[in-house]
Amino acid sequence: MAKPRPAAKQPAPGGFQRAKLHAYARRGGAVARIAIIAAIWGGVAAGLVAVWFTWDMPNPATAVTTPRRPAIRLLDPAGQLVARFGDASGQVVLPASLPPYVPAAFIAIEDRRFYQHGAFDMEGIARALVVDAWHRRVVQGGSTLTQQVAKTLFLGNQRTLRRKVQEAFLTLWLARHYRRGEILGIYLNRVYLGEGAYGVDAAARLYFNVPATQLTLAQAAILAGLPKAPSGLNPLANPRAAAARAAEVLNAMVAARDISPAEAGAAAAQLDNAAQPVSRTSWFALWVMQQEDAAIPEGEDITLSTTLDAPLQATAQAALDQTITTQGPALRVSQGAVVVLDAGTGAVRALVGGVGDREGYDRATLARRQTGSAIKPIVWLAGLLAGMNPGSIVFDGPLYLRGYHPHDYEAGYRGNVTMTEALADSMNTVAIRILLRAGGALRVIAVARALGLDDHFPDDATMALGSGAVGVLQLAGAYATFFNGGRRVTPFGVAAINGAPANMAPPAPVADPAEAQEVADMMRAVVTGGTGKAAFIPGIYTAGKTGTTQDYRDAWFVGYAKGDIIAVWVGNDDNSPTNGVLGGTLPAAIFRDIANHL
Repeated sequence: MAKPRPAAKQPAPGGFQRAKLHAYARRGGAVARIAIIAAIWGGVAAGLVAVWFTWDMPNPATAVTTPRRPAIRLLDPAGQLVARFGDASGQVVLPASLPPYVPAAFIAIEDRRFYQHGAFDMEGIARALVVDAWHRRVVQGGSTLTQQVAKTLFLGNQRTLRRKVQEAFLTLWLARHYRRGEILGIYLNRVYLGEGAYGVDAAARLYFNVPATQLTLAQAAILAGLPKAPSGLNPLANPRAAAARAAEVLNAMVAARDISPAEAGAAAAQLDNAAQPVSRTSWFALWVMQQEDAAIPEGEDITLSTTLDAPLQATAQAALDQTITTQGPALRVSQGAVVVLDAGTGAVRALVGGVGDREGYDRATLARRQTGSAIKPIVWLAGLLAGMNPGSIVFDGPLYLRGYHPHDYEAGYRGNVTMTEALADSMNTVAIRILLRAGGALRVIAVARALGLDDHFPDDATMALGSGAVGVLQLAGAYATFFNGGRRVTPFGVAAINGAPANMAPPAPVADPAEAQEVADMMRAVVTGGTGKAAFIPGIYTAGKTGTTQDYRDAWFVGYAKGDIIAVWVGNDDNSPTNGVLGGTLPAAIFRDIANHL
């Protein structure tokens, strides 16, 4: 017989509810523990993310006073600024010390609600998002001046998520540690305004040659327009674009009621003139910087007193540009170079390294091109040193040298001619006969070395016809000897460094003054009745020599006028032939244009 099953224990009254509460409590504790653990690990993760975003973030307290790069200023002989490198030097200015329209111009165009919003302009951000969404591209930004200080001064322009987060952190730091007027002051003193100019005072001195406290409304508008694109909108890079952007600034100032329409109109009328730069980097300035690099003290501001004649530099550049632009296409010539130097001292007064582009390959100092007949005055000097004279008779006729058969440019030969006649008409067979009478190619090369030509020359008869290659600046220096009494000059561009005289090689006697003058006189015959007649200028003493190489690849004219040597070369960078360009055509015409402005 089965035993009866024991009766189930009945829970005490209210026990069921207590059991449920205990179960809930156990589950709640587990959830709480999970939540605490998740919060801890979430905090760790957030901390790691924060570290990842900010580990390389600069210290804003020190970044506010980040030192600028040293400034290098180039002055002309009158003390006027002609070029500048590095960061422009300027004074720290307080917004209150500036004309009111200066800070107003920056605020109007960059952050009109600067004094109304906080660190971030949410209204501006929302407006920018709507505009960008409508155009489906980034058209408008919503950053505040405080954000621009954080980005421009501390971080740069990288568009990455990390940089954006860092910008937000730094913006909040700036808003917490600086009053609104102080942030504006930091901005005005550190904003990048192109060409190495940080801050309004540096930019005012660079572009307008005045301190920021003396800026006009038009000038202030030009500066305020630069943060958008400082490299492309500044007066040195693009005066027209700088003026157009400044007009937008004036309109924004009128809309913000900072100035009246009448004031804006008066300033707008001055923009084109105000945007014309007081200095411009030139081929000359770049050459000087390369030459003086070793002499420039590292980390220090420096002033170089140069030999540059700025108006003459502009004249030389314009003469080359206009000639090649107008006549080059038909004649298949695309490039050229010009050097103007003082025949007595070697001071370079102008140097043009190419057509138009002022930061490309410098053909005046770096290129080495065959000289053609432009080498002949040195051959003639070697002949004089060997006992010949301008009236010495030399035979112009067929010449055969071990299979080499040189001939004159013009058909036929002239027979017996004087040295003067032969140089005037650039007779090739005579040049080789003079080389032989002077002692051969090595003797002529030695004379060339004495005059400063240190490149390789062939040790054969072709030396007399210019088969060797030299630089434009070198050849100009060598020609100076013929017009300064027989002294060798070393071309230079810097006369003083921070007021102290620069180390310059003084002119040294290398030829008898009488013989140097005889070569100069023979070169005078070149322009009065020879191959260089295009360089003749009534009322002005000019003398020089033409040069044309094989297949018309190079054309030269190097000559003298009013105390200066003017050396001109035209050709093509790829050494391709021109369409029959002779030294007595384009180069002589460029020489004449420049000589007329001396």
